[in-house]
Amino acid sequence: MSSKPYVIGVAGGSGSGKTFFLNCFLNHFTEEEVCLVSQDDYYIPVGEMTAEENRLHNFDLPSCIEISQFENDVNQLLDYKTVYKKEYTFNNPHAIPKILEIKPAPILIIEGLFIYHYPNIDPLFDFRIFMDADTEIALERRLRRDLHERGYSEEDVMYKWENHVMPAYNKYLLPHRKRCDKVINNSTNELRNILDITDEISKDLRAKLKI
Repeated sequence: MSSKPYVIGVAGGSGSGKTFFLNCFLNHFTEEEVCLVSQDDYYIPVGEMTAEENRLHNFDLPSCIEISQFENDVNQLLDYKTVYKKEYTFNNPHAIPKILEIKPAPILIIEGLFIYHYPNIDPLFDFRIFMDADTEIALERRLRRDLHERGYSEEDVMYKWENHVMPAYNKYLLPHRKRCDKVINNSTNELRNILDITDEISKDLRAKLKI
């Protein structure tokens, strides 16, 4: 490949709907056309923790990410080299992590909370997307996910939301919103809304890149 991949960033706070948006967006492309690397798979392992230790530990900090490995793997993909990475299982002792094979493609999507914060990652983006949602809606989604999928108590979820999630969002994420190319308000749960937006972006992208 003579030219570097077209790099798209997708950031947004917890409960903004990044995962749902990405699933819809990726449906517009083949595996040969697009690849995805997630900041979530680069959390520094913390070992076994008690429920109380897990509640108090702040995972919502840029320093919780293995940033050197994250940067290295992104650069590998920019050079059209395949990356192998152990899946992060969010400290779930019952989950068996898979080895992820991330193959390079002409479109590289980088997603995560802090992707616009890291000085060596931020300049790489050709197009920045910011997923937004009303605070009440985002919290409702966070509660639904953590109570049912991760087995946390409502007290634990609320503690993290008030002491970790929102302070990190306001400090490390929100300041980048105004310089993103596309801000998507995802405060409704209507499928049609996201389908229309991803259809529009993918069509523009195909025209731009001639793919």
